[in-house]
Amino acid sequence: MITHYKTSMRVPFLVGALLLAGCAGPMAEKGFNRVSTETEPHTGGKLTWIKSDEDRALLRKGIDELLDKPLSVDDAVKLGLLNNRGLQAAYADLGLAASDLAQASRLPNPGFAFKRLSRNEDLDIERQFSLNLLGVLTLPLVKGIEERRFEQAQLKAANDVIAYVADVRRAWYRAVATQQATNYIEQVKEVADIRAEFAKRLRAAGNWSSLDFMRQQVFYAEIVGRVANARRIAVHERERLGRVLGLWGTDLAFKLPDRLPEAPEQTVDVGDMEARAIAERFDIRMGKAEIEGLAKSLGLTKTTRFVNVLETSYFRNSATGQPRQTGYEISLEIPIFDWGDAKVARAEFTYMQAADRLAELAIKARSEVREAYVDYRTAHDLALHFQKEVLPLRKQVSEETVLRFNGMLIGVFELIGDARDQIATVVSAIEAQREFWLAETNLRFVAVADTDRGDEPPSLGVLAGAAD
Repeated sequence: MITHYKTSMRVPFLVGALLLAGCAGPMAEKGFNRVSTETEPHTGGKLTWIKSDEDRALLRKGIDELLDKPLSVDDAVKLGLLNNRGLQAAYADLGLAASDLAQASRLPNPGFAFKRLSRNEDLDIERQFSLNLLGVLTLPLVKGIEERRFEQAQLKAANDVIAYVADVRRAWYRAVATQQATNYIEQVKEVADIRAEFAKRLRAAGNWSSLDFMRQQVFYAEIVGRVANARRIAVHERERLGRVLGLWGTDLAFKLPDRLPEAPEQTVDVGDMEARAIAERFDIRMGKAEIEGLAKSLGLTKTTRFVNVLETSYFRNSATGQPRQTGYEISLEIPIFDWGDAKVARAEFTYMQAADRLAELAIKARSEVREAYVDYRTAHDLALHFQKEVLPLRKQVSEETVLRFNGMLIGVFELIGDARDQIATVVSAIEAQREFWLAETNLRFVAVADTDRGDEPPSLGVLAGAAD
């Protein structure tokens, strides 16, 4: 005879599980909004997280409006924040961290086992309901650890945004500087073309010596080579800017201003920038969050060093012709061979390692602030020196040299020598402007984020023939 049994059990803890369970989507959105708010003073606006092709299509109009005019440095930042796919991919880390936190907020699923055995007309039915009791007991600790990791993910995203903005500004200044230098050298070549033709006519008329004519031809050949090199470097820097902005196809026809902005008269005050860096830099705040998370993890490790596997089970068995059997089972791992001391020691060493790295990072941040300010002040003084002193004097010297040549007081050799010096001076002035704006960018963001990418721009001195 076969007997059927139906068991009904109340599981009130499932209600608590539903209350504790978090939704990863809204949590990730909340984290992203925090990143946007914290970075807004440095980005000039709210961030946009593009999650679908529809979102991207809606933003395309704004991108086209930015590309329809010469890109200022601020417009380049706006464009990059909308268009760079790598930055958008970095936002996905927030979603991953939010998913981990949502998972850690939920109770472990219970287990149910059903066994049915029969022998002739005898029937044995065994039902087992189990729950990972250790997972329930440590849920608050695990959730706290994931909350710290979610905090770190937000700080890392903010640091990535600031570093990206700095990269865009650097790339923009380099691209405009090389374009400006290239345009100047091309103008010099146009003058050299006219002079080369004039030299041929004078040579044919017998008014120039062979030596003067050859000197003029050598100078013209040098200018042709410098123009080619200048165009190569300009293309390189323009491509770099295009990559940073995430542009491709027809969007690569973007326009840039003809010149860098001049250095301002006044400089910024460094103030308490070192203290600000320690308190506000996202990478240092990430390190602090890691320390706190590791401390909680260490506490969890010590809590579970002995109770490594702890499960509780409820049994309700029945057999044909036998009284119903109920009971429960608790199983745990007996620490005979592994007392958990290695696990605790590893956690402690990991904590000490993170603490030392954070201290090193703080020293590095302070040093970077001081270094950035020295670079900024030096670059500012040098840029103003070129703007106010060197370029006006060089212009006067060139005008006087041309007057003397026209009056036949000096020869071609002196005229060509002055032209070479003028090219070197103008290109050096452009380079000084570029270095100031790069230094200004570094100083602007060094107290907020780790923006050091370790890539030095090529010197524009090669365009001026500095190796001659």
